[in-house]
Amino acid sequence: MPATADLLPMLLLLLGIGAFAGVIAGLLGVGGGIILVPAFYYAFEGLGYEGPDLMQICLATSLATIIVTSIRSALAHNRKRAVDWTILRGWAPGIAVGAVLGVLAVSHLRTPALQAIFGCLALVVAFYLGLGRADWRLGPAMPVGAVRAVLSPLVGFLSVLMGIGGGSFGVPLMSLYGVPIHRAVATAAGFGMLIAVPSVAGFLMTGVEGAPPWTFGSVNLPAFLVIVAMTLITAPLGVRLAHAMDPTPLRRAFAAFLAVVALNMLRKAAGY
Repeated sequence: MPATADLLPMLLLLLGIGAFAGVIAGLLGVGGGIILVPAFYYAFEGLGYEGPDLMQICLATSLATIIVTSIRSALAHNRKRAVDWTILRGWAPGIAVGAVLGVLAVSHLRTPALQAIFGCLALVVAFYLGLGRADWRLGPAMPVGAVRAVLSPLVGFLSVLMGIGGGSFGVPLMSLYGVPIHRAVATAAGFGMLIAVPSVAGFLMTGVEGAPPWTFGSVNLPAFLVIVAMTLITAPLGVRLAHAMDPTPLRRAFAAFLAVVALNMLRKAAGY
């Protein structure tokens, strides 16, 4: 059993990470995973856990928290009839398949490769958050047929490679195809469940080296419990702040912050 001296610093760091992730998620409408993955990495690394599978633990634990937060969010949105079930049903199979493929890919990649992937994809998300416009369009309606067959697994696959739910890719994608933003956010919560549930089931069956205390498969239980508790407490605060101020400059500031985090991940991936 790990000593209290090992667990206490980890728990204190996780409390701060969870509080920050919850506020940002509620304030800006971005998923907590894009904050949690680099925060987990820096926290665990700072505590001396530097195995070759550290990024896999960060991704898996982030996705485990998304199971709880996405279900809670989807149910809340559904009570307001905001979830577009036609989109969700049509995209569900492909997203789930992509998530499973993502787990298979992550299980064969080590920390430097996963850092490089996270850094590159996070730069794309930062660009959209900082410079994206509401009138950008790829088409008048969500695609079906061959285009959906390609895009839906891609959403699941890339989300698992970043340890995130449906928001960071799903919301921009639906917005680019003319889905109103409130329906896109609500439906993306459903994407999060489709991504997180099969991927976490897979990660629980993978073994890792140099894991922090109480890690099962690739999922760290203390991090999962603390983050879920803190985000459920602090996300409503972020929502209230969003209604009290203009989120646009904060969104751009967060995009700049995310770009710095992404570039630092790329630096570490390169061995500097």
